[in-house]
Amino acid sequence: MSRFLRTAGSDSSSSESESESEEEEIEPTTEKKKGRFLRSDSDEESEDEEDVKRIIKSSKDKRLEEIEATGKAMDNAVKINDWPVTSTEFDKLLRLVQRQSNVSEPIPPFFLKTLTNLEDSLNAALAKEKEAKKKMNAANARALNSMKQKVKKSMKEYEKEISQYQADPEAFEREYALHTQPVEAAHAKGIKKPKKIADGGSEEEHFPEDDDDFTTVGKGGKAMQFTADAIFKTLKIVHEARGKKNTDRGEQMRILEKLLEVAVTSYQRIRVLLALVSSRFDYNSSMTSYMPIDLWVAAEREVDKLISIVAKESAYSIQETTEDYDELLERSPDTEPDSIVRIRGSIISFVDRLDDEFTKSLQNIDPHGTEYVDRLKDEKVLYRTICRAQAFYETSSQPEPLARVIMRRLEHIYSKPDAVVSALESTLSTSEDPPSVTLASSSTTSSLIHALCVHLYKADNSLLRTRAILTHIYHHALHNDFYTARDMMLMSHLQESIHSADVATQILYNRTVVQLGLCAFRCGLIKESQAMLQDIFATQRVKELLAQGVHQQRFQAQLTPEQERAERARQLPFHMHINTELLEAAFLVSSMLVEIPLLASIDSEEQKRKVISKPFRRLLDFADRQVFTGPPESTRDHIMQASKALQDGEWENIKIWSLMPEFASVKEMLAKRIQEQGLRTYLFTYAPLYTTLSLSLLSRTFALPLRTVTSIISKMIWNEELSASLDQSTGVVVFHRIELSRQQQLTQVIAEKISNMVEQNEKTLDVKLGTSVGWGDRGDAKGEKRGEQTQERRGRGDRIRGGLRAGTRGRGSRFAQGLGNQMAGHSSQRAR
Repeated sequence: MSRFLRTAGSDSSSSESESESEEEEIEPTTEKKKGRFLRSDSDEESEDEEDVKRIIKSSKDKRLEEIEATGKAMDNAVKINDWPVTSTEFDKLLRLVQRQSNVSEPIPPFFLKTLTNLEDSLNAALAKEKEAKKKMNAANARALNSMKQKVKKSMKEYEKEISQYQADPEAFEREYALHTQPVEAAHAKGIKKPKKIADGGSEEEHFPEDDDDFTTVGKGGKAMQFTADAIFKTLKIVHEARGKKNTDRGEQMRILEKLLEVAVTSYQRIRVLLALVSSRFDYNSSMTSYMPIDLWVAAEREVDKLISIVAKESAYSIQETTEDYDELLERSPDTEPDSIVRIRGSIISFVDRLDDEFTKSLQNIDPHGTEYVDRLKDEKVLYRTICRAQAFYETSSQPEPLARVIMRRLEHIYSKPDAVVSALESTLSTSEDPPSVTLASSSTTSSLIHALCVHLYKADNSLLRTRAILTHIYHHALHNDFYTARDMMLMSHLQESIHSADVATQILYNRTVVQLGLCAFRCGLIKESQAMLQDIFATQRVKELLAQGVHQQRFQAQLTPEQERAERARQLPFHMHINTELLEAAFLVSSMLVEIPLLASIDSEEQKRKVISKPFRRLLDFADRQVFTGPPESTRDHIMQASKALQDGEWENIKIWSLMPEFASVKEMLAKRIQEQGLRTYLFTYAPLYTTLSLSLLSRTFALPLRTVTSIISKMIWNEELSASLDQSTGVVVFHRIELSRQQQLTQVIAEKISNMVEQNEKTLDVKLGTSVGWGDRGDAKGEKRGEQTQERRGRGDRIRGGLRAGTRGRGSRFAQGLGNQMAGHSSQRAR
């Protein structure tokens, strides 16, 4: 009867028997523990006795027991031919063994034995299946085939350990026990709760160093001793834990710092420094964030120390590819055949990473705060390290890394003013081993840049040569040496092959072209400046092309997160930006000075549709459509208002010109150019209204010298832009009125259409024959022949277009006038 349904009249004997049976069942169970405040002395004594009997197992023993339990479960499943369960247990077994490897513990012999037995069982099961007439079910067959592939892969992965185990199982087990002995010995000393660190995993045991009986023990019982004799063993433990899951990178760096303190020989210092710098770079594995500044400073200091050691002791050489050597033995020049100790590593990779992390930190720091300025001060230290690396590679005669480090040095100084370059070069005066080329030896910044670029021109790397000539052109343009920069750009032919270069080089090319356009503007070469800046502004993606921002257009597809991260990573630091507002002002002013006289010189609507600068014409049309125009507020509004007033000889000054170097001379040049173009526009606009016009009046109106006015008008007459003549005796310009007949006007239209047709036919023929000449076609004989034919055909087309355009240039052109006269003569003859 149930104890809950028992009534008062129930049989007492049955109740007693049931209570006795209940007491017998309760006896073997553990009594519920009392609260800590309700315990008596006897209770505490009984619990102490239980603690003595309790067995404490380490995490390693628990893992081994779990591996053995999984192996036994798998064996039982194999015996009953249950392959789905076998597959599941085998996957679990592989995970457990992988966990052993992650914490730097050796492979247990039990696993190798189980793996070999499993292979035999699989072969027997497959042979039995072929012989049997009745096949197994589909799920079991799929699991069997899957197990075959898994075991085959595992046998190949652990091939070395299996061969060692099969050769001598007893010796393999003794070696395994020997590796696990230090941990057991530590437990045998009675230590129950050691302090835990995580240099190779989350459960490594650390014992106080001030006691001689304790030592640092890593996973698998590998002791870490901070002595000169045990440096290489500890390095090996750290290397094995590098990159594994649950590895404490901070503790790894602290261990390597202690090893550097106890290092005695140069070989030991080099090995520890190589490992320490690598561990600092590995601390932050994220591609979006930058390396912590304190770690960067420590890594830079250690790279500098590494370069100093190998520079002073030429018997030690750090190379990326070396022959295999025993990393646990001390090496010296006396033990090497050629007295040179070659160590596997790469100094140039450290320098590249330092520079990249420095740039990445500037990209992620707010440029308008003091932190950005403080971070920018570290450039002097980095520049000194780069120069010391250059000096080391010069003495050791390593051309490839030398070219790479010179390119890094060049990228830090090519776009900076002379004062900043002098400040960077001043850090080399205290250096013990400066490079062969310095500002002190070159006397000027331009000669320093020239010497570095000439060295790169001789390098085998084409990418470095391309970037070197772009930086050289940029530097010449920055110093207003326009003609030298322009000639170098034309001789390089980079405009033909830059589309096939990498993104960083294309960005450098865009920056160079823009700087060249600004240089032309500062030098007063308005047409050249407008032509160079036209290609950049026509795309309406100026900031994106200059790597100064991510521009998202309205109808452009949304960028994926990966593409957006890549775009952000390409952005230049703020101190390297080119002022886009100043750039736009230079472009619009150049377009204004080119477009406004052109608009005044033509009178037909069809000719007005042909524009030189579409962005400027679009802004001008928008300004003309405005019903009410208020006072100008932005730079663009000032330029549009100046464009409207240019026909009346008025001009505006813009405040942004103060951002240019030598802005006083730039404003003086700009005022002169605007006055000259204002004179040209006035003559084009009002020539039909005058018979004669005084030169002195034009000189006073536009505040230009009489000689300059005479020169401008003479040039316009010579170029057939103005149908007039000069009367030197009276000091006037006499205008000739030529009324074009209907036939002459049609002749001009026909000439323009012929010119367009020739140009369109050439483009169609180029596309059909595929004769565009690039860098890749130059080595091909057929490509060279096609290129010559294309150039010849283009030359003919240019001559044709030149003649046609010469005939349609302005009023009274010889071509149109002559053709019109011939047609007029034919008409008069027919009339007679």
